[in-house]
Amino acid sequence: MNTTPPSAACDWLVFAAHPDDAELGMGGTLLKARDRGFDVVLVDWTRGELGTRGSAETRAAEAQAATALLGLRERLNLDLGDGYFEGTPELLHTLVRCIRRFRPKVIWGNAVSDRHPDHGRASSLLGRAVFLSGLLKVRTDWEGESQEPWATPLLAHYIQDHYHAPSYVTNISEHWQAKTELLACYASQFHQEGSKEPVTPISRPDFLPFIEARAREMGRLIGAEFGEGFLMSRPLCHRDMPYLL
Repeated sequence: MNTTPPSAACDWLVFAAHPDDAELGMGGTLLKARDRGFDVVLVDWTRGELGTRGSAETRAAEAQAATALLGLRERLNLDLGDGYFEGTPELLHTLVRCIRRFRPKVIWGNAVSDRHPDHGRASSLLGRAVFLSGLLKVRTDWEGESQEPWATPLLAHYIQDHYHAPSYVTNISEHWQAKTELLACYASQFHQEGSKEPVTPISRPDFLPFIEARAREMGRLIGAEFGEGFLMSRPLCHRDMPYLL
């Protein structure tokens, strides 16, 4: 892969199959990136319309509130169909257009495998799109203009419900309280006393404590109170360090 020229359009491009995936998986890292002045764009694949609790409209409003806290440059929703998106040429080209439009230094995506099948499928399709984006003979355009190939220097995957041994961990100890406030933006999805909505795996009273326990577990690996773990698509090297926290 190429090294990124100074003209790269954004530092990080973050993909999430559903609104709240990125906040749960790497919210502390995103808050840390905000405070370091990183230029971050977040792309949701779907509106989360098949979620048992809340509605697509509710989740859009929640994502908007989270976006304000994260200080994102931009947040897009591709509306690819919750639960049903597949690796068609059209979908892959949609992802390639995003990558070539923003020309990121690092791409972050869903867990490589997880309880929710959308997460692992999105991870696999994103890997394909990252590869296709760097190919000269894959033709895409944006607003009527032909796009140049873009080979992103680094692809990473955040860890979600299922445990994976991380290959990279960020220290989010100073941002843990802010992450809890960030997750509170998605109140419809989590436990609420007196709610009459159906119980889901993430609306049980033990889910947010589990998120805290996972953050403590990841932090312990690097001698910190709280951390967030990631799987990198390849071993890290010295030239990656300016792109990471």
